[in-house]
Amino acid sequence: MHIIESGNVAAATGVKLARAQVIAAYPITPQTPLTEKLSEFVESGQLAAQYIPVESEHSAMAVCIAASTAGTRAFTATSANGLLYMVEQLHWAVGARLPIVMCVANRGIGAPWTVWNDQQDSMSQRDVGWIQLYANDHQQIIDSVLKAFKLAQTVSIPVMVCYDGYLLSHTYMPFDRPEQTEVDAFLPPFAPTHFLDPENPGNFNTVTLPDVRPGVDGTLQPGYIEIRHNLHQDLRAALATYEEIDREYAERFGRGGTPFVEPYRCDDARFVAVAIGSLSYQLRDVIDQLREDGLAIGVMGVQMYRPFPDEAIARALAGKECVIVLEKALSYGNQGPLYGDIKSALYRLENRPVLHNYILGLGGREIRTQQLLDVLARSCANPGEIEDTPRWIGLKLQEEHHG
Repeated sequence: MHIIESGNVAAATGVKLARAQVIAAYPITPQTPLTEKLSEFVESGQLAAQYIPVESEHSAMAVCIAASTAGTRAFTATSANGLLYMVEQLHWAVGARLPIVMCVANRGIGAPWTVWNDQQDSMSQRDVGWIQLYANDHQQIIDSVLKAFKLAQTVSIPVMVCYDGYLLSHTYMPFDRPEQTEVDAFLPPFAPTHFLDPENPGNFNTVTLPDVRPGVDGTLQPGYIEIRHNLHQDLRAALATYEEIDREYAERFGRGGTPFVEPYRCDDARFVAVAIGSLSYQLRDVIDQLREDGLAIGVMGVQMYRPFPDEAIARALAGKECVIVLEKALSYGNQGPLYGDIKSALYRLENRPVLHNYILGLGGREIRTQQLLDVLARSCANPGEIEDTPRWIGLKLQEEHHG
């Protein structure tokens, strides 16, 4: 069914179709309408779930951890400082290998206080161990939510589905809503191997000693470092798993085929702009105009950020003359986080391109088409003249600041 609704409703619709059983909710702009919509689904009987309003984001993730440990499909959503408030529990959820799904409506972090969009919130949690998917439009939001539930329960690792606050969360766009029977065929019921069961009592996540030790049956059990190694290896293996899930989704629903990166006019491009989220679609209009001016340039949107799809990115960018990474986040004191990861992925290539890094749109600063046109044209005209340091787009008062 084709409908027109907000990005938050697209996310909520995906959660409903996934038949989430426990929803923990705490309001924070611009995520709030998502959980409000889910409360409507539960109250109207469209979704058979426990809707639990809590007193904080920390408690929201605690509820999801408890629900998932008890063997139910759990969901929550948050944004910005709310995501930061649940950081301790984020580590606990992934360390316990719980298949929780959480939407993050990306928003800038205080202080100073801002309610506007950038991607610093989820980027700051890129090393927590959660899988991170990023959606570029409303269709990708609902599709990513459905694939996230299947991925999470297949690899026993929680998944964040991230999308731009306001630019996607509150705007209205058309998207296709799959039929419930089709989703049920794609996403089987959650049936964990290990969960809290009064008929089969056990201990979960007790204090782990530094070294391996015998379990109750006498076999050696992993120590802390082995547990961390296993998580890392399983995250890397999740790349192939997600590729297969995306392939199945495309076969069933006719959408997908770009699980890691989504290229646009890149096949014959000498230059490629790279971005995450709605910016990658905004850049398509810019690339079309530059193409009319005779510039062989394309754009590539990164859709899975953790685990980082280094091989897919290296294949996509090998042989290009220049790659321009534009991002709404910063690894303070270093460079853009996506830029650093792409640079690492291309390091071993003999024909690796020159890389440029631009920071833009922080705290909701407007990203103007003419700015993007000027920056990309300048980078392509002088690929070797820009130093390996982030440059800023739309920065004002810099002369006074440095003067």
